[in-house]
Amino acid sequence: MKLASLKHGRDGKLVVVSNDLAWCADAGHIAPTLQAALDDWDRVSIDLQLLATDLEHEVIPRLRFHEHEAASPLPRAYQWADGSAYVNHVALVRQARGAEMPETFWHDPLMYQGGSDGFLGPRDPIPLGDESWGCDLEAEVVVVTGDVPMGASREDALAAVRLVGLTNDVSLRNLIPGELAKGFGFFQSKPASAFSPVFVTPDTLGDWWQDGKLHRKLMVDLNGQPFGRAEAGEDMTFDFGTLIAHAAKTRALGAGTIVGSGTVSNRDADGGPGKPIAQGGVGYSCIAEVRTIETIAGGKPVTPFLKKGDTVRIWAEDDRHHPIFGVIEQTVGG
Repeated sequence: MKLASLKHGRDGKLVVVSNDLAWCADAGHIAPTLQAALDDWDRVSIDLQLLATDLEHEVIPRLRFHEHEAASPLPRAYQWADGSAYVNHVALVRQARGAEMPETFWHDPLMYQGGSDGFLGPRDPIPLGDESWGCDLEAEVVVVTGDVPMGASREDALAAVRLVGLTNDVSLRNLIPGELAKGFGFFQSKPASAFSPVFVTPDTLGDWWQDGKLHRKLMVDLNGQPFGRAEAGEDMTFDFGTLIAHAAKTRALGAGTIVGSGTVSNRDADGGPGKPIAQGGVGYSCIAEVRTIETIAGGKPVTPFLKKGDTVRIWAEDDRHHPIFGVIEQTVGG
């Protein structure tokens, strides 16, 4: 089952979307918003699935689904917690700035709590007040949970995953060092994120969803050129069950909590840093990583951060090369 929110008020209008993303059906008679559906998932999901089946069989009224009309599936959420599951990415970034990587990073996930009172739609521009802030894309996988009790095990946490999707978790890289130096984490350096047009139930993903990981390539284009083709299921040190259990160690998580994987990152086949696509590698899911590798190799970064007018495109494909979650496509604006 695929779910989306058409732009309508603050919390959108819930629709079910056909598997090919061509059509949708109004789900307002079942739940007005996705958050309302998540609040009563055990009962509501059955009716939503029946509606989705009727949509596939073309036995109910349907509308064309236009991704430009979609908000984030959750236009705002009670909680957005982003992890760093691909420790290879963290190790590279720290190496570039000469920072030691504690051994605990391989056993205890990093996580920060991001702003969730308003997300960007999948085709909304990326607001950027000043190019000197170092605007970067971050292509990630996300899950949405039901209620998760405090102290949940990895297995129970994984069972609480209701939906899977993608995000562009925008970062302002040049603001990060100053904020971290204060010892109190991100704030100004983490503006609003954008999410894929649809979120998908794990059962719909079939074998692509195994052991709390999405086993598909995360496709990233920058200004129309291939930038990243990393395998989301590889080099993922912490699966989503582990990430969710980590977040729930000292507090319960409410239905509708979004948990991110952090930037998807693959090692090269020889075990070293990843290579650009043009050099036979799988590329990168953020600009910071390629700048890191340039610094390690040549002493300074070469690739610039995003400028106004740049376009970012993020998606994942099925076996027929069709987008599974729709496409995040954003232009850096004012």
